[in-house]
Amino acid sequence: MKSGKLDWDILKNIIDNSRGAAREEVRIRSGIGEDCSVVKFGKYECVLSTDPITGAQLNSGKLAVNINCNDVASCGVEPLGILVTILAPEKTELKQIKDLMTEISSEAKKLNVEILGGHTEVTAAVNKMIISCTVIGRTLSGKAVATSGAECDDDIIVTKDLCLEGTSIIANDYSHLLKDFLTEDEINEAKNYMDSISVLKEGKLCGEFGVHSMHDITEGGILGAIWEVSEASKTGFEIFTDSIPLTAVSSKICNRFNIDPLRFISSGSMLITAAHGEKLIKILRENGIKATIIGKITKDKGILVNSDKKVEVSPPERDELFIFKERYK
Repeated sequence: MKSGKLDWDILKNIIDNSRGAAREEVRIRSGIGEDCSVVKFGKYECVLSTDPITGAQLNSGKLAVNINCNDVASCGVEPLGILVTILAPEKTELKQIKDLMTEISSEAKKLNVEILGGHTEVTAAVNKMIISCTVIGRTLSGKAVATSGAECDDDIIVTKDLCLEGTSIIANDYSHLLKDFLTEDEINEAKNYMDSISVLKEGKLCGEFGVHSMHDITEGGILGAIWEVSEASKTGFEIFTDSIPLTAVSSKICNRFNIDPLRFISSGSMLITAAHGEKLIKILRENGIKATIIGKITKDKGILVNSDKKVEVSPPERDELFIFKERYK
């Protein structure tokens, strides 16, 4: 099998046939597009999500904290605690594990998240450091936003710029490939995109506004995220490719390496569907968050609109980052 997420149909079949017991306390269950589960506890409900880091070398601790906290934020909920599992190869030095935990702790502190526990192990089963985290958040019962809530005619909104995570990973792990077409300042700018991958602020604002659905844009890029939202919500979508927000540096890197920015890992950008999108964008911008309407939720089918041409899209396959990494091993 190739690196990356399983194909949609295969993953859906596995999830649908591997749920264990059905508990009445569970309000939102796992499924395609639903990165969080929500469990009722009387007046409150608990939001839980888990994810590993496998695609990055540098900043893997920072990424591990942020991508998991972003999942909880996509429910409109503030994360409060994180559990961390580290699997290290036998060649690992103790200092590497200490440095990694220092990075994780520092990032958690910035987000006001406590490290609740976890597990650390050296094992011959892996050939690079693997970090897997589980994040917990709490909100009033019934308040957590589901990915499956998108409604026909909703505006589709993204925050910040797409491809921040993918661009930063390439700049940090493969900077030697960029020096012949980017300036030193541009490379440093790309590296520093890693400081912009949290979506906690917009998640909280959108939860207060009352959006219909949210999804942080991770592996699979914007097409992966909107496909998951539409699958979960049983809707379609139209994306206007001319409206996709990209930084100049991300655009240069995508063009040079033939990377499709629509399929490029994009933590740092939240996908939101809501009625009255312009009203929400005004609130986000007033709070210092760039936001752009890039399309509409429709009745069915996934459509890309490019210069008045409409193309129906199929489920996205592997993220462009994995294809890039295979090309430049």
